[in-house]
Amino acid sequence: MNKRINTGDDANFNSPSDSYREGVRSNFFGLIDCNNFYASCERVFNPSLNGQPIVVLSNNDGCVIARSSEAKALGIPMGEPAYKLKELIETNQVCVFSSNYVLYGDMSHRVMNTIVEFATEMEIYSIDEAYLLLDGFENIDLKAYGEKIVRTTIRNTGIPVSMGIAPTKTLAKVANRFAKKYKAYKGVCVIDSDEKREKALKLTDIGDVWGIGRQFSKKLQYYSINTAWDFTQRTKSWVRHTMGVVGERTWLELRGTPCIEMDHSSSKKSICTSRSFGERLTEYAPVSEAVANFAASCAEKLRKQHSYACVLTVFLHTNPFATNQAQYYNQKVMQLSVPTNDSTELINYALRGLTGIFAEGYRFKKAGVIVSEIIPERPLQADLFDTRQREKFNKVMKVMDSLNESYGKQKVKVAAQGFDRKWKLKNEKLSPCYSTNLKDVPNVNV
Repeated sequence: MNKRINTGDDANFNSPSDSYREGVRSNFFGLIDCNNFYASCERVFNPSLNGQPIVVLSNNDGCVIARSSEAKALGIPMGEPAYKLKELIETNQVCVFSSNYVLYGDMSHRVMNTIVEFATEMEIYSIDEAYLLLDGFENIDLKAYGEKIVRTTIRNTGIPVSMGIAPTKTLAKVANRFAKKYKAYKGVCVIDSDEKREKALKLTDIGDVWGIGRQFSKKLQYYSINTAWDFTQRTKSWVRHTMGVVGERTWLELRGTPCIEMDHSSSKKSICTSRSFGERLTEYAPVSEAVANFAASCAEKLRKQHSYACVLTVFLHTNPFATNQAQYYNQKVMQLSVPTNDSTELINYALRGLTGIFAEGYRFKKAGVIVSEIIPERPLQADLFDTRQREKFNKVMKVMDSLNESYGKQKVKVAAQGFDRKWKLKNEKLSPCYSTNLKDVPNVNV
């Protein structure tokens, strides 16, 4: 007998049911996702933006990287160059902002600090997403508990969030899509029974499943697999043969068997800092200043996660889309004699590499520094020919980090980082750093 599958606002999976696979699992995964995160951050400190269409632009105010629901309704696509949308933006009075990563990073930190109190473990998946491990919650109403998390996060931060709860990470992603899409869920969708799982998967396009990329999606549609439910009805051996181990893992997760555990490694395996220049650079001096800043940023991130880098790469290139101009790309990879997170040392390596790859006569668009082969910060085997006073410089870095944390970013820096910043990003529509700069704190008149 065919079961009726609800659609639209009637797609409700939160009716009372027996515990999912009762007696087998007592823990669930919760995925919390901030709604329209960048746009929501702008609205927290500027309530007049509520209900207004908002777009946030990429570095150098190039392309759309974030949209509010109102902007999506106007048909503004992701990744569209801003200049192509000028008429649409002006006609519909769309509010346009440059990327304010300082504000977004701080608001993300506030959200994560709020939700970490609600679970035994948390994994920060991205700037606006986090997984919670709800272990031992078999006697707790998960729907009510999820609504409490959502309410508390909104109250503490002003950022609207949605939450999906399910026995696997992939199903939690599916549940989160419904929580975000349908207001009837009150921000929380729970998949805790086979019946709810079946309904959810039949309403989920295969291309919307976490772990199914564009190429796999096309391949599966060729085999008439259009929904997540269609995918789960194939045999394990067929999935393994067609998609390999990764596809099999997704298949198992969609069927309720957890295969993706919480990721406890917070340290990054490599760190890249790069920027497109606000204007094309032709001289060595401003490029070297930019590269010095990128290397210093990598060093600071290494120190924050208590690690060292063994390899540094510096790269430089022109604009590949400017076909009427001479093109150039080069990079230099350097093995560090002693692993380090010292800003002065990494800047020295980066500038040495830049000297070897810089070429006259080109209009450079972008440069960057990558540190890799990252290892934990611990006593290391010294180099016989290393004459650097490492203990002394480690103390200098600690003092510099402490001063910058107390008085503001880059109040103390290495001279090679310069002051002119001719290479800085174009961000003509940047909002204030409301939560991190005293000069930008909003005034309230009463």
